[in-house]
Amino acid sequence: MIKTLAGKLKNSRPSNSINSAALIIAAAGVLSRLLGLVRDRILAAKFGAGDALDVYYAAFRVPDLIYNLLILGALSAAFIPVFTSLIARDEENEAWKLANNLLSVALLVLLVLSAVFAIFTPQLMKIITPGFSGEKMAEVVRLTRIMFLSPILLGVSGIFGGILNSFKRFLIYSLAPIMYNFGIIIGTLFLVKPFGIAGLAWGVILGAFLHMFIQYPAVKITGFDFRFTFGFKSKSLRKVLALMIPRTMGLAVTQINLLIITIIASTLAAGSLAVFNFANNLQSFPLGIFGIPFALAVFPILSRHAARDEQGEFVHNFSQTFRQIIYFVVPASVLFIVLRAQIVRVVLGSGQFDWEDTILTFQSLGIFAVSLFAQSLIPLLARSFYALHNTRVPFLTGLASEIVNLVLAIFLSQKFGVLGLVWAFSISGIVNMFLLFVLLRHKLGGLDDKKIIFSATRIIFSALAAGLAAQLSKYIIEPYIDLDTFLGVFTQLLTSGGAGIAVYLFFSRLLRLEEFDAVKKLFTGKYLRLRQSIPDDPTQASGL
Repeated sequence: MIKTLAGKLKNSRPSNSINSAALIIAAAGVLSRLLGLVRDRILAAKFGAGDALDVYYAAFRVPDLIYNLLILGALSAAFIPVFTSLIARDEENEAWKLANNLLSVALLVLLVLSAVFAIFTPQLMKIITPGFSGEKMAEVVRLTRIMFLSPILLGVSGIFGGILNSFKRFLIYSLAPIMYNFGIIIGTLFLVKPFGIAGLAWGVILGAFLHMFIQYPAVKITGFDFRFTFGFKSKSLRKVLALMIPRTMGLAVTQINLLIITIIASTLAAGSLAVFNFANNLQSFPLGIFGIPFALAVFPILSRHAARDEQGEFVHNFSQTFRQIIYFVVPASVLFIVLRAQIVRVVLGSGQFDWEDTILTFQSLGIFAVSLFAQSLIPLLARSFYALHNTRVPFLTGLASEIVNLVLAIFLSQKFGVLGLVWAFSISGIVNMFLLFVLLRHKLGGLDDKKIIFSATRIIFSALAAGLAAQLSKYIIEPYIDLDTFLGVFTQLLTSGGAGIAVYLFFSRLLRLEEFDAVKKLFTGKYLRLRQSIPDDPTQASGL
């Protein structure tokens, strides 16, 4: 099986068009997010928004902290730009030495840190979840210790993914999150009965292993041959470490803020942390299939333009990608606000997930949706700075926005409970996005502003028309369906959402939106056919 896969990969070509690459990532992202919704529905039905899921989500916090600081920071800010620059300069031997050095260092550090933190988990969780006690505290300690295996597996997988991303081999890279969710679902369905709630944690470990395993054959084909090496004298490794320090500090601010949100949520009503995570996962659906795929697809291209000092091409690709993201995300935000109750009832409303949980979750979802456009643009804006080998600005803007988040979270949660935490999160995301945009514009002397403003105005108008159509459709269909049944709510969601999308597409065509034409060409196969003939130089690609 692996040999067959290897043969296909070896004969495939890298994705050179940003749109076609984004389509690959987004298609896999849709499947991954759908599995994520299935996962959340199973969790909600089995446990409801209560103590068990509060424990489960709290147990992620410290393992995620380790992974995000040591791996995510190195990859997004430092490894991919440096690795891509070496490949662009035909220094492949040095590139593979860098990959080996980074993976060796990451493995050693992750093993040591995970072991140390596992020993002191009881003391850590008393700080992170002060509102937990007794059996609830014992469970969160047990699950956290199991989950300390995940940073090790995901760390290796993350570096594999960075290599594939640099070579623009997006297909297998995009399948990894699907395997991660698949592992968690297996844990929920089959491991909870024999292991209790710890089965959820073992499902996470299985998912992390599958996330790593599926990428290994593709990485081997690119030429990677792992050997333990610790070449600290390597200029490339030192450059990666130097670049990742500000990014790691920025992520530390974010992770500390999430820790504080967890601390606050643990003192609120039971289920508050679960509600926050359920609503966040729902609003992350369009983020995961639109915002992140485009940012990932354009990142190697922006890095190459930056390495060649091609500022005009850099701004051109940034502007097109920016506009394409808002073309998808703005109407998604509007429809999420209009149909928030229907979405939550369809996805989560079963089993132990009662009406009170439903109301609180769809209220949270509506608030999250307000900032969805900003959250979807932040990955592109941050990676634009990383492509320029500038990690300081995203750190400073992240620090400023997280201070806003922290202050608002402390103040608003006292009055509005978990909804206060959601408002704080949304407002700080908008602040971060605008700071990044303004500073990137200042650095580059402009970001094709007229086109962005012109497109954004027409997109917002079309999205509002779509929202109005969806709202009217809700009332028109209501007398003909039973809203006390799953089928009735699903029918209302499908009909109203479909009406909104149809109106949005109608206005997109009527207003001759360039982004609509790009999508139409993509799905009619023009971009996909171009992939067979376009040159490796992304500046000559006719895609977005």
